[in-house]
Amino acid sequence: MDKELLLSIFGIAVYIIGGIGTFIGVGLILLMKGKDLWGLGEGHTIGYLFVCVGLILTILGVLIMRILRNRYR
Repeated sequence: MDKELLLSIFGIAVYIIGGIGTFIGVGLILLMKGKDLWGLGEGHTIGYLFVCVGLILTILGVLIMRILRNRYR
């Protein structure tokens, strides 16, 4: 497979994983306030972590796709 194709698949995968993580985090914030999440901590605090990491991954995925679009034209 081409290097460009692999990198573009990686960029889209990072973008999608970031979006899923963001929505899971929002769900945890709204639904798990004050409840323990499998002994890891309160659900809403882990939700904030998921939202922040998900947004960072989403931005990273967009940047990867933009760089690839401009580089391999």
